[in-house]
Amino acid sequence: MGATEKTLTNNTSHAHPSHTPHDKTSRKIFVLDTNILLHEPHAIYSFQEHDVVIPMTVLEELDRIKDSKRDVARDARVAIRALEAIFHDATPDEISQGIPFAKDNHSTGTISILADFDIQDSDKAFADKAGDNRILNGVIALQNRRAPREVVLITKDINMRLRAKGAGVLYVEDYRTDQLIDDVQFLTKGFTEYKGSFWDNFKQVESQTTGSKTFHMVDREGLEPTFINQYLIDEDTDFAGRVEELHPTTAKIKDLSRERLMHRQAWDIRPKNVYQGMAMDALLDPGIDLVILTGAAGSGKTMLAMAAALEMTIEKKMFDKIIVTRNTPDIGEAIGFLPGTEEEKMMPWLAAITDTLEALHKNDHCTEGSLKYICDKANIQFKSINFMRGRSIQNAFVLLDECQNLTASQIKTIITRCGEGTKIVCSGNLAQIDSTYLTPVTSGLTYMVERFKNFEGSVNVHLNGVVRSRLAEFAEENL
Repeated sequence: MGATEKTLTNNTSHAHPSHTPHDKTSRKIFVLDTNILLHEPHAIYSFQEHDVVIPMTVLEELDRIKDSKRDVARDARVAIRALEAIFHDATPDEISQGIPFAKDNHSTGTISILADFDIQDSDKAFADKAGDNRILNGVIALQNRRAPREVVLITKDINMRLRAKGAGVLYVEDYRTDQLIDDVQFLTKGFTEYKGSFWDNFKQVESQTTGSKTFHMVDREGLEPTFINQYLIDEDTDFAGRVEELHPTTAKIKDLSRERLMHRQAWDIRPKNVYQGMAMDALLDPGIDLVILTGAAGSGKTMLAMAAALEMTIEKKMFDKIIVTRNTPDIGEAIGFLPGTEEEKMMPWLAAITDTLEALHKNDHCTEGSLKYICDKANIQFKSINFMRGRSIQNAFVLLDECQNLTASQIKTIITRCGEGTKIVCSGNLAQIDSTYLTPVTSGLTYMVERFKNFEGSVNVHLNGVVRSRLAEFAEENL
């Protein structure tokens, strides 16, 4: 994630310009909660121009988690190793006073460990020894001792932030280093819909035809803020296009035609609206390595992805297998109690995929027989996301469902597994986040959309509308 090169969005917002880097009063004191180090194990480096404090309770909680069967156990171990690399040569006094992040003389920040079990009663807001209460007592003690310096508690736990403010902590913030946008409404949808005619925005258009493809060169000033592979549609004409190339003053647009988009077909599935048409175009394009599908429940994300996977694997023989995976909350503990093989254990979490397969073959004479045949023919594999680390996936169509529940680091872990000849489709609904600490703006799905919008090998499409049923559509709009 490159945490060492980032800083918190407003780390230095209160620092006065006249302060020098070595002026201690200009530096804030950031106290990190356990969930920050589990969310981003190298988060300590995001604050290295300030002073970072790790409460002893956080180390104890990391110690308990690192040996557990939970998926975050690996992140706990990475965080512990990062701290050990800094403190391994330090004396107890140096650790409590603070170790510089850098070993040269240009270091501006330090990191220390706070013995939050040894707090005077006068500084305590809570008498009991519960983990969160010890951390809050430590923050209040630091706040009293280090005034007027700002002591900021960083936690992803919303209730922890509320309790901290109620207990008298002056500065409490979420971890926003991996937050690329302030509001999910600003998230790019992957297409721009123009009012009126698209061509009215340009004084001059140069068109050329190469084989069966038509391209248009237009002035970039006539385009709204655009990205590579962004779709372009309008209200008044049949025009539909995709940005093929971007130059400083011009843009090359591939003419797709709305009519042709609506007649794209995969595994006997045709788009029900132009948004599904754009998604189908991206899914069937062999030049696109990553397709990101967002949208409401019932917009057709999984159906389109699975239809394209079967079409490209069985009919076009472009891939050797289909790998289906998704985030499974608490799977580290729960998966062991389910009978059967890994794939059989994954079935409760992948019911959406099997439901989609059944819907694709509901008109077959024997649906169950068709499903078994197709799963064997396409070599469909259901895998736990826990077992994707360390793999190198070649010549496969990968479907990663429910991405809204993944962190940015988990998304990176999956995508970096994809080798030559592999296409990955990531889908999710930001309105259905189940993770305790993620929000729409901090979800790995949002992070991925923003990071890949300028990558020529990826396409993002937000599917407007609910096509599952009129009941689902009414529920989405009115509940």
